[in-house]
Order: sequence, then structure tokens, then C-alpha cells
Amino acid sequence: MGILGGTFDPVHNAHLALARAALERLALDRILWIPTGNPHYRRPAVASAQDRLAMLELALAGEPRFAIDERELAPTASGYTVDTLRALRRELGPQAELYLLIGSDQYGKLGEWRAADELARLARVAVFERPGYKIADRAVLRVPMPPMPDAASDIRAHGARQSVPPAVANYIERKGLYR
Repeated sequence: MGILGGTFDPVHNAHLALARAALERLALDRILWIPTGNPHYRRPAVASAQDRLAMLELALAGEPRFAIDERELAPTASGYTVDTLRALRRELGPQAELYLLIGSDQYGKLGEWRAADELARLARVAVFERPGYKIADRAVLRVPMPPMPDAASDIRAHGARQSVPPAVANYIERKGLYR
């Protein structure tokens, strides 16, 4: 199972391409999408949790290998990946193969994450290269995929409709998000 966390503010085509590449290249059965709440260690999402969840549901519709896990949206959630992985490990058991899917931008900051040394014991870290971020560690599990420049911050700032699934673009427009 691949674990793909993020604010998904909004979910965009690069997220979907990453998840599909992980399914194919890592031979995964499923991708668990985990939208984050508003953790205290970063700026809050622009869209509400309800809107981000609705956009995720629209983007993932029709793909039975994609599922959404809402645990980090709970008011009591810590928002730390290690806590989520610990809970998943307890639920799924030690035999479950878990892959934490992250971009090379986040991989470069992995040492700053809470209990970073424990992450690799809880899940195998699979890294996707992003434009402008190189992976220096040769031992890391790299998942190749064509570069995609999409970034949620650019989509919020410039309203790039072509960078999100059509249903998500319609939702953003209908709700007046990111204006």
C-alpha cells in the first residue's frame, strides 16, 4: 500500500500521476490518500478541510485502487506523518508492505520531520523527482516518472484549470476557491 499525504490544496494532476506511477512501478495494490488537517508546524491550508476532501473525492472517483483516509482531519490529530504511520502499522500489522510516497522536495527536508529515523522502520520511503530538486542519496528508492511542474501554490495563485482534473476545476469555480 502506498501512503500519499498532503494538504491537497488543491489536488492536481501531478498528484494523480505520482499515484499512478507508484501503482505501476512499485506494483502496489492500493494508494491511501491522507489529507492533512491544519498542523501547527506549517501554514494552514487555504481551502477548508471539507472543500479539500470534496475535491479529493472528485479527483479519485472511478479509481478503485485509490482510497481516502480522513484521520489527519480529526481535531485531535497531531498531523505528524510518524503518528499516522504508527497507527496504520498497528491496524495493518507488521507484515503489511507500506510505502511512504514523497516528492524529492520533501525528501530533502525529511531529516527535519518528527521522528524521521522511525519513518523508515514504519514504511519504505519512495521518492519521486520534482523539477529543481535532486536526490543525492543513491540508496533511496526512486520512482521514475516524467517531470511535472504542477504545484498547488501555482494553481492557487494563477488558477491553472488544465493542472487539475475537470471535476476539480468545476468545483473550484463553483465554490469560488483560490480567488
